[in-house]
Amino acid sequence: MATIKDIAKIAGVSTTTVSRALNGYDDVSKQTKQKIKSIADELDYWPNAAARSLVSSKTHTIGVIFSELKYTGGKDTLAFDILIGINERANEMNYDILLFSTSPSKQRTKSYYNLCKERNVDGAIIFGLRVDDPYLEEVIQKSKFPCVLIDIPFSNEHLGNVTTDNVEGVRKAVQHLIDGGHTNIAMINGYPAAHVSEQRLQGFKKALAENGIAYDESKIWDGEFSEDGGELVMKRILDEHPGVTAVFCSSDLMALGAMRALEKRGRKVPDSVSVVGYDDIILSSYCVPKLTTIHQNKFEMGWAAAKLLIEMLEGKKVDHNVVLNNELILRESTKKLR
Repeated sequence: MATIKDIAKIAGVSTTTVSRALNGYDDVSKQTKQKIKSIADELDYWPNAAARSLVSSKTHTIGVIFSELKYTGGKDTLAFDILIGINERANEMNYDILLFSTSPSKQRTKSYYNLCKERNVDGAIIFGLRVDDPYLEEVIQKSKFPCVLIDIPFSNEHLGNVTTDNVEGVRKAVQHLIDGGHTNIAMINGYPAAHVSEQRLQGFKKALAENGIAYDESKIWDGEFSEDGGELVMKRILDEHPGVTAVFCSSDLMALGAMRALEKRGRKVPDSVSVVGYDDIILSSYCVPKLTTIHQNKFEMGWAAAKLLIEMLEGKKVDHNVVLNNELILRESTKKLR
């Protein structure tokens, strides 16, 4: 069986160079990496992960913890797109990933630290935590185990985060409605325990304040980030505020539900009510009418989270707070008032 020493002898380099080349380190030239990889392939060399972890005290494996994964019939691929981004960067850096699915009830029986140590991962990326999840307090205040949170902007020496600019994203969306002459605007938010809900409400309030429009709490409803929730609360908004001419929804799924409710009530979109969503899921460009929404690059979120965690694990100097830009995508579900 071929060893690193065999590869180093043929390549005319040190065993350290071979190891760093095969593990994707940036301090080895591309030409040297290609040469070493070709020799390794010819010798049918395959690194022993167990032996490597004994030597380095690292497994080169990161845990990916998704809280409350839900099936949406393929309508919302947010979690999948983030996972693909994580996997892409991990592969580039020769790290493996382990996927864990958890929930608040599971978190009360097994701590975040114990979950990660049992699976022998070097660090973890967490997505989907509520602000009242047991893991969040542990990650922020107690654990020194390396971690990156997605969409929850907390950080310390052992903790980083990746998010998009939720406040600015919603401000842009609502400003688009206001620029179209809308002042009677409702909002369908997610749920209070989601940090993004809090930030998106801030963006909604900011847009209104910048344009001298009074904030009316009775026009803010929670749709639980679901299509059915969006439909239900849109009906309630129409019952209590029939004069509403526009609605911003904190997710595209809720926007789809809202448009379904409007159709059932005979309120044509966008002629009667303009609708804006958030996320830019695949269906937003295929529904009728096509949905105006805020695009956030889910793949990039996952890729950036894996990059940040791996750099933390390798002791590199990093900014622990990564905020990605988003973009207003104009389609057919919004219209200027006459």
